[in-house]
Amino acid sequence: MPTSRLPQTAWAVLGLLSFPGERTGYELKKWADASLRFFYGAPAFSQIYAELRRLEALGYVTSRRSGPEEPRTKRAYAITEEGRAALAAWAAGPQDPGGVSLKHPVLLRVWLGHLAEPERLRTLVEEHVTHVEGELKEVRDAIARADGVDAWAHPQIALRWSERHLVAEVELAQGMLADLDALGPGQPPRDAPTHG
Repeated sequence: MPTSRLPQTAWAVLGLLSFPGERTGYELKKWADASLRFFYGAPAFSQIYAELRRLEALGYVTSRRSGPEEPRTKRAYAITEEGRAALAAWAAGPQDPGGVSLKHPVLLRVWLGHLAEPERLRTLVEEHVTHVEGELKEVRDAIARADGVDAWAHPQIALRWSERHLVAEVELAQGMLADLDALGPGQPPRDAPTHG
C-alpha cells in the first residue's frame, strides 16, 4: 500500500510512537484518550492494533514481546527510522482533501427540535454544557501535566487549541439555550422552513 493511501488513523498511531520510548497498544490507547480525542478522536483498541499490524508490515514500527518475568505477555512497539521519515513527510505534505468534519449529535437533535418536547431539548443542551465543561477540565489537567516537558511542546499547542475550542463550544451551547428560550412554546424558530 502506498504510504500516501494510509488512513489518517495510521498516521495518528504512528505519531503517538514518534515520542521517546516504546509503548504497548494499551498505553497508546490511554495516551490517545488523554490527548488525541480532544482534537482528532481516539481510535478504538481494535483500530490501534489493526494499524500497528499494518505499520509493522510496512516496516514503520517494530515490536518485541515481554520476557517470561512478566506476569502477562505484552508487546511493545517503537517507531523505526523509516517510519519516522514517512511520518515527517506526511506531516509536512499537503492537507488531506475534505477539510474538517463536524458531526455534532446535540446539534442534530436541536435541528430536529420540532419533534421534541421543549424542556427535554433544553435538558439535552444543558447536559451537553456540563459534559463539555468536564472535558475542558480534563484538557486543562493534560496541559498542566505536559507543561515544561520539551518533547511535548507541540502536543501542548494542540491541547491549548483544544482548550480554546471547548471554551467556544460552551459559549455556543449557551447561545443555543438562549435561542431555545427565545422560542415561544410550540413555535418554530424564525426563518424555519415551512411546509404547505
